[in-house]
Amino acid sequence: MAVYTEVAFDEAAALLHTLHLGDLTELKGIQGGIENTNYFVTSERDGATLEHVLTVFERLGFEQLPFYLRLMEHLAQGGIPVPAPAADARGEILFKVQGKPAAVVAKLRGKSDLNPGEAQCEAVGRTLARMHLAGRDFALSQPNLRGLPWWNDTVPVVLPFLNESQAALICTELAFQNHVAQSPAYAALPRGPIHADLFRDNAMFDQGELSGFFDFYFAGVDTFLFDIAVCLNDWCVLHDADHDGSLDTPRSLALLGAYQSVRPLTAAERQLLPAMLRAGALRFWISRLWDLHLPREAAMLQPHDPRHFERVLRARVRDTQALSSLLRDDALQTA
Repeated sequence: MAVYTEVAFDEAAALLHTLHLGDLTELKGIQGGIENTNYFVTSERDGATLEHVLTVFERLGFEQLPFYLRLMEHLAQGGIPVPAPAADARGEILFKVQGKPAAVVAKLRGKSDLNPGEAQCEAVGRTLARMHLAGRDFALSQPNLRGLPWWNDTVPVVLPFLNESQAALICTELAFQNHVAQSPAYAALPRGPIHADLFRDNAMFDQGELSGFFDFYFAGVDTFLFDIAVCLNDWCVLHDADHDGSLDTPRSLALLGAYQSVRPLTAAERQLLPAMLRAGALRFWISRLWDLHLPREAAMLQPHDPRHFERVLRARVRDTQALSSLLRDDALQTA
């Protein structure tokens, strides 16, 4: 992630001692992403090498973070492959570094697969469904802070940076999503804790096997369908500069079929998948516009190109009717 807060070696070492993680041997800032400050921390304890990730939270406060960290703890205890937060002797998992909230979580094995095939999409779909089911009895609740209210607040802020065509698209789509949110079908969508940002670089694979999901700091209680849509919009599209944002059908069917093998979708979810695919594209177009045009200073800042999700949104609007065929039983059975 981008490094906004420089953490001294001694301060990180003291935190690891508090967590009984041994002696710090390496502290390395992580490049990529733009929300929080992250470091790889390597330590030695009883002759063993331990690897963790230290996160210093730049936007989230002490009152919000227990939801994210306890959710990760809850999912890990439920057998979902996510990085469990390290706790001190009293069970505390939220700390202070440089006056800001911070946490240390286990580092997942392997690396991200930025060119996933059908097998990787199947693994993600299956594990995502298991995660949704495991989170249903999580005791804490917090809304998706980058959901519809945030879109309504942020579009007027980024609108001056858009050309006429872009402004028309973003305003029309925002009106459409407000309309969908008032519908009976939307009210019927199953809800619970979701990741809300499960892109390819937020999952790890080790020797071809999915080793886990991480970076839950956009999580919140929202529709499971929105989580599925976010995944489809990243895992199942091309990412070259010339792409038009269209979904790749074989990978989409692989992800959806694997998900449904664990948690079958409801009638309302089948009906609203095209709308939620548009919602997922809109959400990340807005946030990338915001990050590009209203940036914060950071030692390793690399804002993502908003045009990618503009193209994805245009493709989802264009293909709204055709996307309904993704959820036909016969299509999924042949995936």
